[in-house]
Amino acid sequence: MQAGKTAVSEAASLPTIKVDKSSLNNGGTITVSGVAPAGKPVYLEVYTERKVRASRFDADIDKETGKRPYILYMTYEMPAYYKIYVPAAMRDELGKIKKEGEKWAYSKALKDLGADIAYSIPAKIKIDKYQATLMGSIIGSRGTPLAAMGKDEDKKRSMQLVKARFRNPDKLLVPTVEVSPDGTYTARVKIDAGSAPGKYTVVAVAGKNLRSQPVTVTNNISFPNVYLSNAGTSLNLFGPFLLTLLIVIFGVLMGAGGGFIMNPLFVSLWPLPHAIVAGTVMPTVLFSQASGIYNYSKIKFISWKLGVSIGLAMVAGGFIGPKLTEMITLSQFKSVFGWILLILAALMFWQTTPGYIAKNKKEQALLKEFKKKAEEAAVAKANADANANA
Repeated sequence: MQAGKTAVSEAASLPTIKVDKSSLNNGGTITVSGVAPAGKPVYLEVYTERKVRASRFDADIDKETGKRPYILYMTYEMPAYYKIYVPAAMRDELGKIKKEGEKWAYSKALKDLGADIAYSIPAKIKIDKYQATLMGSIIGSRGTPLAAMGKDEDKKRSMQLVKARFRNPDKLLVPTVEVSPDGTYTARVKIDAGSAPGKYTVVAVAGKNLRSQPVTVTNNISFPNVYLSNAGTSLNLFGPFLLTLLIVIFGVLMGAGGGFIMNPLFVSLWPLPHAIVAGTVMPTVLFSQASGIYNYSKIKFISWKLGVSIGLAMVAGGFIGPKLTEMITLSQFKSVFGWILLILAALMFWQTTPGYIAKNKKEQALLKEFKKKAEEAAVAKANADANANA
């Protein structure tokens, strides 16, 4: 009898929850309200049913051994959208966390805000662990699979993967929950435009064992918005199409497919993981390269011997590059890419100086000769075709 009363008492103290709408169109704001035990802070755990990959390469020096572990942690079960909404009164505390910059720790932030009681869904994801090596990266391997971790270690690594996936405190912790002394609460939950479609679950948490029943809201998208499952985001296709058109026009003029320009712009303009951008741009450049090759071959501007030799080097680099993108952070990616672009810009600027141009008059003469011969060959072919038809 006593056990029955305890169960009824615990059920009665669980937070209640309701939302003001059941569906959204490419994001929007939901008002969440309910009642929790008086005097307790209320947190909202919000997540989507869509899953994406998340990875983190641990190359930090171990404080105990003094060595770098070089371990790759990876999951395919990370929610594409995950946030914990905390009491609005904690806004200043959250501000202090943001000031820590890239050094902020998600596990510490949860503890400082008391939001660790709401952290639940990512703690249950399956995490794979690999011992990475340089040789493994060269041959296209993530490394040697390691033994499964324990529950506590899984939870710790899941928090690191959450930070690696979403990066900024603003994307994970939002201070909008208003709690009254009598336990009633309200909060505005914003699902950003471009978020994944499908069901979003909202749960109110007022204590370790005080979780409300979940409520769901459906986010709908329609063309020209499409969902990119490996990126975990939706995107209006017209924007990338028009930007790429402009980039490739100028990229092919410089003998490139435009990928070196598209990569940093896509990462900056849209919420896409850098590894997904790099992987997506790589095959799409083939389209511009193919049309460029065709047109450059018509005017006899291609040296096939040189092209094949550097192409072999590209094959080797193609094995190494994709694995390295899994092992670097977005900031490292931007830093490396930024330096490469600065060096390229400096070289191209130097090649426009009067001194450089004067030294390369011979090259200009050769180009004119190539063009003249190509035009003559085209005229000769046209005349031959006309005579044959006659």
